Amino acid sequence: MQLKETKEILNKFAKYVIQQSRTNLTKRDKNSSKALYNSLDYRYKATTNGFGIQFLMDEYGVYQDKGVRGANAYYADRATSQSPFSFKTSSKIPPVKTLADWAKKRNIRLRDDKGKFTKGNYNTIGFLIARSIKDKGIRASLFFTKPFEKAYKDLPTDLVKGFINDIEITIE
Repeated sequence: MQLKETKEILNKFAKYVIQQSRTNLTKRDKNSSKALYNSLDYRYKATTNGFGIQFLMDEYGVYQDKGVRGANAYYADRATSQSPFSFKTSSKIPPVKTLADWAKKRNIRLRDDKGKFTKGNYNTIGFLIARSIKDKGIRASLFFTKPFEKAYKDLPTDLVKGFINDIEITIE
């Protein structure tokens, strides 16, 4: 059985979620390398038992979306405090090299004793930022969760209508 209209509705849903998630990344200034932005994608899956949508993104996107509780403190907002991720049980810190590259793109620099900016030292900056993230965590941005939940509210009724239309076409 062809589920053409059902597939169209799911694709429209997924495209909306991806588009809004990308917009949120850009508006919230979380798009410096565009890696996460470009990694957002989806796949339509149809099996003999049903159909669905699978959303894809770089691994760190989940941490940006849900937040991470720090080893010593965390952001007091509800989303971050309910995050399933935490640095408390891990001795790992975020990747220093990645944060050093991020600092370089953002032109974040250290100052010397006289208050002048120093050259280089991006690995030091990366380490300091990584240590701070481990201690304080990452605030949940919900860049993906909010558009998903908004679009999901209307999805069940749209899917039922589309599925009924597909069945009617098949019966005819």
